[in-house]
Amino acid sequence: MRNLFKDLWNDRRGNVLIIIGAALPVLIGAAGLATDTIQWTLWKRQLQRAADSAAMAGAYDRAKANGATTGIATSVSHDLTLNLHTAMALQTGYPQVTFPANSGSMKNQVKVTLAVQQRLPFSSMFVPNPPVIIANATAANIELGGDACVEALENSATKSGIQISGNAGIYMPDCTFHSNSKASNAAYAKGSSAVTVDAVSAVGGIAQSNNWTVNAYRPYSPAMADPFANINPVASNMKCAQVSTTKNGKTTTTYPALDETTDLNNSKDAGGNKANCFSSLSVGANKTLTLPAGTYYINGGDAFIQGNLTCNDCTIVLTNTSTATNATIGQFKVNASSNINITAPTSGTYQGIAIFQDRRAVDSTQTNKINGNSASVITGALYFPSQELQYNGTGNTTATCTQIVARRVDFSGNSTVSNRFKRMTDCTAYGLKSSGGTITIVRLVA
Repeated sequence: MRNLFKDLWNDRRGNVLIIIGAALPVLIGAAGLATDTIQWTLWKRQLQRAADSAAMAGAYDRAKANGATTGIATSVSHDLTLNLHTAMALQTGYPQVTFPANSGSMKNQVKVTLAVQQRLPFSSMFVPNPPVIIANATAANIELGGDACVEALENSATKSGIQISGNAGIYMPDCTFHSNSKASNAAYAKGSSAVTVDAVSAVGGIAQSNNWTVNAYRPYSPAMADPFANINPVASNMKCAQVSTTKNGKTTTTYPALDETTDLNNSKDAGGNKANCFSSLSVGANKTLTLPAGTYYINGGDAFIQGNLTCNDCTIVLTNTSTATNATIGQFKVNASSNINITAPTSGTYQGIAIFQDRRAVDSTQTNKINGNSASVITGALYFPSQELQYNGTGNTTATCTQIVARRVDFSGNSTVSNRFKRMTDCTAYGLKSSGGTITIVRLVA
């Protein structure tokens, strides 16, 4: 190469310089066009990334708003403020935000279109109007199918929704665990626990570990709706048992508990109606309580099971006749060596719900517990929307068709749960039904 330039320098004929001079504009033009093309390509990539991010932000907003679109423009604009790095303003009229119709498994779609136009030094000498660079992105909620068998409603950014520790063994291969927690570890398994589920999803993060055996981790998924949010106990339906005694002209009224000694046929409320409401529920150690079908309201007290409880086609409702927002709501506790066999009703207000705790319950350090060596069968939903449900000890509950919905769910000790159904729709014979909270994730679809 050095010799070639030396020969050109020493050449006196002039024709080589003429050729080089003639070719120089082409060479400079090619270099300039290449430089501008690279810049256009860079802007296109930056614009596409911004459109992708904005579309996903819009889809998350729409999922959070249950399909409403009123706040999406704000979410898209905020995301573009953070993620648009072209160093130039968008064209007038952009961003354009549209909402394609639902298509198959794709719901709540959001399409974002961005455009920029900027003159470049070289191309502007030949092209009076530079090209408009356009980027489109569409994001949607993709339904993955199947309701969650275990759903934690905790939505804070500091508390985990699903906690599995100790020697807990959980086998639900056809089910999904979901946590609405926004925490960095919204659902975790640690210790010697072993969890087999189809998938684990959360609004926040999920740390992978050898404790999980899953087909899919789905962190940063949209929140799942409370499947029983519209169900509230009605005080007028509660016929609370009471006993009035008169001594020395003074009448004293007491409100009895429901236990193994209760005569249900002769338990009456103040109006003489057959009672379905009691101050508390208790079954003593080595005792047995068999309840006929129905709804049993526990008025402000706890349900404490130390012995054996059987109830087919029934729901136990922890609530209060008071309509005050701070009314006392009891807890459900199953002690060691207890057996509970409850089958939820297949119709009516509490269809598919075996145990229902009023959402006015205060979230505190005290929790609801299924504890110890209880070998129980609960068919239906366990619903504790405002408090934690702990399953610990050496329980070996067989959850043939069981759904757990609680503020937080804690499996610990040596607990084992087996579950052999694929999704809620496979349990319609037991009153359970799809919650409408199908597992979804936000993805780019175009």
